[in-house]
Amino acid sequence: MRDILYPPVIGFAKTAFKVLDLGFTMVGTENIPRTGGAVLALNHISYVDFVIGGFGAQPSKRLVRFMAKEVLFRNRYSGPLMRGMHHIAVDRGAGAGSYREAIRYLGEGEIVGVFPEATISRSFELKEFKSGAVRMAAEAGVPVIPMILWGTQRMLTKDHPRDFSRHQRVSITVGEPMAVGKDEDATAATARLRTTMAAMLDRTIKASPDKPAGAWWLPASYGGGAPTPEEADRLDAEELRERAARRRK
Repeated sequence: MRDILYPPVIGFAKTAFKVLDLGFTMVGTENIPRTGGAVLALNHISYVDFVIGGFGAQPSKRLVRFMAKEVLFRNRYSGPLMRGMHHIAVDRGAGAGSYREAIRYLGEGEIVGVFPEATISRSFELKEFKSGAVRMAAEAGVPVIPMILWGTQRMLTKDHPRDFSRHQRVSITVGEPMAVGKDEDATAATARLRTTMAAMLDRTIKASPDKPAGAWWLPASYGGGAPTPEEADRLDAEELRERAARRRK
């Protein structure tokens, strides 16, 4: 796949990281294969997870093709970037086409980035996972690479003002490749992936030196002020109702 736009976008992002003096803690990036197809499964806590998650594949010199909402491809600003970097548009009302596109990419040896939670987690803990990541991996005969991001929620997430102040820290933790058999039950494989990523998230949070009690960006189960998963589900449901009401109007 010919990439004209992706390399300069990466260069721009790296320059921005230096300007912001963004501190990275990267663990396990050697688990991202240097060749061949793979599904990269990431947790989702921020609107900048695409950028930071893609950066986590740079030590292996890989480019990640993210599956993202179709609306981003129609936007006058983000659309040319998303198409130029060969990301995959996902129409939630008709997802078969994007699924087949991802399978094709995997067969061509690409890394496809997927957020199994589908939406940003307001609790900053893992939501329930969709099964698409493991189903794609099984069909394409490639591994799933689990990745945990931490700290990105402090920059830009739901319900909070953006904060791109300098000297912030971000953690990227990459787990060992997970094989998914073609005959393996997708529900069981998805549960296995979620359990693995939950343990990775726990280790990443506990290893972070910055965990002030009551901080809005710290999960409630770690003494933070973020909504509990149950409260986050309620907020998500309210958001969906408001969107539906706006569409009706």
